[in-house]
Amino acid sequence: MNPLLPRPGALRPRPRPAEPALPDRLPGGPAAPKDSTLDLRDADREVAIAQLFDEHYARLLRLAVLLGAEQDAEDVVSEAFYQLHCRWAKLKTPEAAAGYLRSIVCNLTRMRIRRIKVVRRHTYAERDDLVRSAEQQVLLDDDQRALVAALRTLSSRQRQALVLKYWLDLKETEIAETMRISPGAVKSHTARGMAKLTSVMKEQSR
Repeated sequence: MNPLLPRPGALRPRPRPAEPALPDRLPGGPAAPKDSTLDLRDADREVAIAQLFDEHYARLLRLAVLLGAEQDAEDVVSEAFYQLHCRWAKLKTPEAAAGYLRSIVCNLTRMRIRRIKVVRRHTYAERDDLVRSAEQQVLLDDDQRALVAALRTLSSRQRQALVLKYWLDLKETEIAETMRISPGAVKSHTARGMAKLTSVMKEQSR
Protein backbone atom coordinates (compact mmCIF):
# COMPACT_ATOMS: atom_id res chain seq x y z
CA MET A 1 0.00 0.00 0.00
CA ASN A 2 1.22 3.43 -0.90
CA PRO A 3 1.95 5.22 2.36
CA LEU A 4 0.97 8.58 0.72
CA LEU A 5 -2.62 7.41 0.10
CA PRO A 6 -5.19 7.56 2.93
CA ARG A 7 -6.28 4.38 4.49
CA PRO A 8 -9.66 2.91 3.37
CA GLY A 9 -12.52 4.52 5.25
CA ALA A 10 -10.47 7.46 6.44
CA LEU A 11 -12.37 9.87 4.17
CA ARG A 12 -15.83 8.83 5.41
CA PRO A 13 -17.70 11.88 6.75
CA ARG A 14 -18.06 11.90 10.45
CA PRO A 15 -21.65 12.28 11.78
CA ARG A 16 -22.46 15.83 12.82
CA PRO A 17 -23.45 16.30 16.45
CA ALA A 18 -27.16 16.97 17.04
CA GLU A 19 -28.01 20.65 17.33
CA PRO A 20 -29.32 21.68 20.72
CA ALA A 21 -33.08 22.30 20.84
CA LEU A 22 -34.08 25.93 20.99
CA PRO A 23 -35.60 26.93 24.32
CA ASP A 24 -39.26 27.92 24.50
CA ARG A 25 -38.22 31.14 26.13
CA LEU A 26 -35.14 33.22 25.55
CA PRO A 27 -33.43 34.75 28.58
CA GLY A 28 -35.30 37.92 29.42
CA GLY A 29 -37.81 37.47 26.58
CA PRO A 30 -41.49 36.53 26.45
CA ALA A 31 -42.63 32.94 26.32
CA ALA A 32 -43.18 31.52 22.85
CA PRO A 33 -46.86 31.12 21.93
CA LYS A 34 -48.01 27.53 22.18
CA ASP A 35 -51.73 27.71 21.43
CA SER A 36 -53.65 30.10 19.20
CA THR A 37 -57.13 28.73 20.00
CA LEU A 38 -58.15 31.83 21.94
CA ASP A 39 -57.03 34.14 19.16
CA LEU A 40 -59.05 32.15 16.64
CA ARG A 41 -62.10 32.25 18.88
CA ASP A 42 -61.82 36.00 19.23
CA ALA A 43 -61.50 36.34 15.46
CA ASP A 44 -64.62 34.21 14.94
CA ARG A 45 -66.51 36.40 17.42
CA GLU A 46 -65.54 39.59 15.61
CA VAL A 47 -66.62 38.17 12.26
CA ALA A 48 -69.92 36.89 13.63
CA ILE A 49 -70.80 40.16 15.37
CA ALA A 50 -69.91 42.17 12.27
CA GLN A 51 -72.27 39.97 10.24
CA LEU A 52 -75.02 40.34 12.85
CA PHE A 53 -74.56 44.10 12.76
CA ASP A 54 -74.99 44.22 8.98
CA GLU A 55 -78.08 41.99 9.06
CA HIS A 56 -79.93 43.26 12.15
CA TYR A 57 -78.87 46.83 12.96
CA ALA A 58 -81.60 48.63 10.97
CA ARG A 59 -84.26 46.19 12.19
CA LEU A 60 -83.20 46.59 15.81
CA LEU A 61 -83.10 50.37 15.41
CA ARG A 62 -86.72 50.42 14.25
CA LEU A 63 -87.61 48.06 17.09
CA ALA A 64 -86.09 50.47 19.61
CA VAL A 65 -87.98 53.39 18.07
CA LEU A 66 -91.32 51.57 18.18
CA LEU A 67 -90.71 50.54 21.79
CA GLY A 68 -90.19 54.16 22.80
CA ALA A 69 -86.43 54.72 22.73
CA GLU A 70 -86.99 57.80 20.55
CA GLN A 71 -83.81 59.87 20.13
CA ASP A 72 -81.83 57.31 22.17
CA ALA A 73 -82.58 54.45 19.77
CA GLU A 74 -79.11 54.45 18.22
CA ASP A 75 -77.45 54.41 21.65
CA VAL A 76 -79.70 51.56 22.78
CA VAL A 77 -78.81 49.38 19.79
CA SER A 78 -75.11 50.20 20.06
CA GLU A 79 -75.18 49.23 23.73
CA ALA A 80 -76.91 45.97 22.82
CA PHE A 81 -74.12 45.03 20.42
CA TYR A 82 -71.52 46.02 23.01
CA GLN A 83 -73.11 43.76 25.63
CA LEU A 84 -73.28 40.93 23.10
CA HIS A 85 -69.56 41.39 22.39
CA CYS A 86 -68.74 41.21 26.10
CA ARG A 87 -70.92 38.15 26.76
CA TRP A 88 -70.34 36.23 23.53
CA ALA A 89 -68.78 33.27 25.33
CA LYS A 90 -71.95 32.84 27.43
CA LEU A 91 -74.20 32.25 24.43
CA LYS A 92 -75.48 28.69 24.18
CA THR A 93 -75.17 28.78 20.40
CA PRO A 94 -74.26 31.50 17.87
CA GLU A 95 -77.84 31.23 16.56
CA ALA A 96 -79.08 32.63 19.88
CA ALA A 97 -77.35 35.95 19.25
CA ALA A 98 -80.24 37.60 17.38
CA GLY A 99 -82.72 36.79 20.14
CA TYR A 100 -80.24 37.97 22.73
CA LEU A 101 -79.92 41.32 20.94
CA ARG A 102 -83.71 41.73 20.86
CA SER A 103 -83.91 41.00 24.55
CA ILE A 104 -81.24 43.60 25.38
CA VAL A 105 -82.97 46.25 23.23
CA CYS A 106 -86.25 45.59 25.05
CA ASN A 107 -84.65 45.78 28.48
CA LEU A 108 -82.63 48.92 27.75
CA THR A 109 -85.66 50.68 26.28
CA ARG A 110 -87.81 49.77 29.28
CA MET A 111 -85.10 51.10 31.61
CA ARG A 112 -84.93 54.33 29.59
CA ILE A 113 -88.69 54.87 29.84
CA ARG A 114 -88.59 54.34 33.58
CA ARG A 115 -85.73 56.81 33.91
CA ILE A 116 -87.60 59.45 31.89
CA LYS A 117 -90.69 59.03 34.07
CA VAL A 118 -88.60 59.63 37.17
CA VAL A 119 -87.05 62.74 35.64
CA ARG A 120 -90.43 64.08 34.58
CA ARG A 121 -91.77 63.75 38.10
CA HIS A 122 -89.19 66.33 39.18
CA THR A 123 -89.70 68.62 36.20
CA TYR A 124 -92.26 71.43 36.15
CA ALA A 125 -92.72 71.53 32.42
CA GLU A 126 -92.98 68.51 30.15
CA ARG A 127 -92.61 68.36 26.41
CA ASP A 128 -95.09 66.14 24.63
CA ASP A 129 -92.67 65.30 21.84
CA LEU A 130 -88.95 64.82 22.33
CA VAL A 131 -86.58 65.97 19.60
CA ARG A 132 -85.81 63.10 17.25
CA SER A 133 -82.64 62.56 15.29
CA ALA A 134 -82.60 63.03 11.52
CA GLU A 135 -82.11 59.30 11.03
CA GLN A 136 -85.17 58.48 13.08
CA GLN A 137 -87.27 60.86 10.96
CA VAL A 138 -86.27 58.83 7.90
CA LEU A 139 -87.11 55.56 9.63
CA LEU A 140 -90.75 56.43 10.29
CA ASP A 141 -93.43 57.65 7.91
CA ASP A 142 -96.56 59.53 8.98
CA ASP A 143 -98.59 56.40 9.72
CA GLN A 144 -95.78 54.92 11.77
CA ARG A 145 -95.41 58.12 13.77
CA ALA A 146 -99.10 57.97 14.60
CA LEU A 147 -98.66 54.36 15.66
CA VAL A 148 -95.66 55.25 17.85
CA ALA A 149 -97.72 58.00 19.49
CA ALA A 150 -100.46 55.47 20.24
CA LEU A 151 -97.97 52.90 21.52
CA ARG A 152 -96.67 55.44 24.04
CA THR A 153 -100.01 55.29 25.82
CA LEU A 154 -99.50 51.59 26.59
CA SER A 155 -97.52 50.10 29.41
CA SER A 156 -93.97 49.05 28.61
CA ARG A 157 -94.85 45.35 28.67
CA GLN A 158 -97.93 45.77 26.49
CA ARG A 159 -95.96 47.80 23.96
CA GLN A 160 -93.18 45.21 23.79
CA ALA A 161 -95.60 42.31 23.39
CA LEU A 162 -97.47 43.97 20.53
CA VAL A 163 -94.36 45.12 18.66
CA LEU A 164 -92.65 41.73 18.95
CA LYS A 165 -95.80 39.88 17.87
CA TYR A 166 -97.19 42.03 15.07
CA TRP A 167 -94.11 43.84 13.81
CA LEU A 168 -91.37 41.22 14.23
CA ASP A 169 -93.87 38.36 13.77
CA LEU A 170 -92.38 36.35 16.62
CA LYS A 171 -94.06 33.34 18.16
CA GLU A 172 -95.35 33.48 21.73
CA THR A 173 -92.49 31.31 22.95
CA GLU A 174 -89.97 33.63 21.28
CA ILE A 175 -91.67 36.70 22.75
CA ALA A 176 -91.65 35.09 26.18
CA GLU A 177 -87.94 34.35 25.86
CA THR A 178 -87.20 37.87 24.65
CA MET A 179 -89.22 39.56 27.40
CA ARG A 180 -88.20 36.95 29.98
CA ILE A 181 -91.77 36.27 31.04
CA SER A 182 -94.14 33.31 30.72
CA PRO A 183 -96.17 32.60 27.56
CA GLY A 184 -99.32 33.19 29.61
CA ALA A 185 -98.13 36.66 30.54
CA VAL A 186 -97.40 37.33 26.86
CA LYS A 187 -101.02 36.51 25.98
CA SER A 188 -102.30 38.79 28.73
CA HIS A 189 -100.12 41.76 27.75
CA THR A 190 -100.96 41.27 24.07
CA ALA A 191 -104.72 41.16 24.62
CA ARG A 192 -104.81 44.18 26.94
CA GLY A 193 -102.39 46.14 24.80
CA MET A 194 -104.35 45.50 21.61
CA ALA A 195 -107.62 46.55 23.24
CA LYS A 196 -106.16 49.82 24.46
CA LEU A 197 -104.26 50.49 21.23
CA THR A 198 -107.43 50.00 19.18
CA SER A 199 -109.28 52.47 21.37
CA VAL A 200 -106.51 55.07 21.13
CA MET A 201 -106.21 54.74 17.36
CA LYS A 202 -109.96 55.27 17.00
CA GLU A 203 -109.73 58.44 19.04
CA GLN A 204 -106.85 59.71 16.92
CA SER A 205 -108.74 59.11 13.68
CA ARG A 206 -111.69 61.26 14.70
